[in-house]
Amino acid sequence: MTGRRHAGTGVDESRLRELIPEVIGVLVRRGADFASAEDAVQEALVEALRTWPADPPRDPRGWLVTVSWRRYLDLYRSERARSAREVAVDLEPPQGPVSAVDDTLRLYFLCAHPSLTPGSAVALTLRAVGGLTTRQIAEAYLVPESTIAQRISRAKRRIADVPLDQPGDLATVLRVLYLIYNEGHSGEVDLATEAIRVTRQLAAAVDDPEVAGLLALVLLHHARRAARTDPAGRLVPLAGQDRSRWDPALIAEGVAVLQAALARDRLGEYQAQAAIAALHADARRFEETDWVQIVEWYDELVALTGSEVARLNRAVAVGEADGAPAGLAALAEVDPGLPRHTAASAYLHEKAGRLADAADLYAAAARAASNTAERDHLTRRAARLRQTASG
Repeated sequence: MTGRRHAGTGVDESRLRELIPEVIGVLVRRGADFASAEDAVQEALVEALRTWPADPPRDPRGWLVTVSWRRYLDLYRSERARSAREVAVDLEPPQGPVSAVDDTLRLYFLCAHPSLTPGSAVALTLRAVGGLTTRQIAEAYLVPESTIAQRISRAKRRIADVPLDQPGDLATVLRVLYLIYNEGHSGEVDLATEAIRVTRQLAAAVDDPEVAGLLALVLLHHARRAARTDPAGRLVPLAGQDRSRWDPALIAEGVAVLQAALARDRLGEYQAQAAIAALHADARRFEETDWVQIVEWYDELVALTGSEVARLNRAVAVGEADGAPAGLAALAEVDPGLPRHTAASAYLHEKAGRLADAADLYAAAARAASNTAERDHLTRRAARLRQTASG
């Protein structure tokens, strides 16, 4: 993936962010606590964006380590002036090359610690591993900067006593990365792109088929991104998307990553979801989609996770494979309080030709929609069906 240049500076910001977890790891191994190390590296990051365009360092990683360590010592000395806490970090480390130990993976586990709430884990991962500023994260999530700052502060306090080398939960790391991909596309930083970048880093650091499955899944989803909205910004459902706008290079990469993961015969939920996405990507037209295989993969996903969301999506796939009545029967076994249950019911009623019922259901789904684009799409579907039914 090509590094994005920071506006007005010429700095390769993606490359800069890739160094952040390594530098935090160096500071922690030198004796800094995680929270102070992360703060110091953030300050060094700001300084890098300010000074590197005019005076780029020969060794960017070494520069960041040196400046971060000095910032940490300043922070520590300031704190020590207010308290009597003693730490053996008073002296500058000896000059010379920085150890090449990579602590990126350990930081993934620490930032996505099971004791953290999803929101706190996402925010901390984006800062410490993704290298984003608090302001950038706040803008991406459309919340006040103070809210994100509080989440990060709470997360740091919660994991303050967790050693960097304590074994972590890979499933939690993957869940946090998937949340990042799905939840943010606005603001200065595109979180979907950031999630892919960070997932690539994780895939390079750990050999696990589920990590590869997640990478394949986000690549395949991202390949269809340009076709998901029309020029006016309105949602375009899968059946109506212009497939010539799908990214064939991302699809090919996603499929290759998935095939290598599946060949290891250790199926997990992200591999199953990626297999479903690959079958959609393989169809040149919506009508050519292999819905029978998709239903089979949803069966695997339900068996792996017991997820009601997977059951909901399976019901829609059954409706495509075996007809609307079969889909409605499958949907009747899904929790009706689930988000998008009403929208799925509306789609299957429309497919069954029960247009008046479908229109009412689309209108009800629009009232419950969680975002403006989805609400507008469902409202338009309801209006169109009412016009068709009355005519």
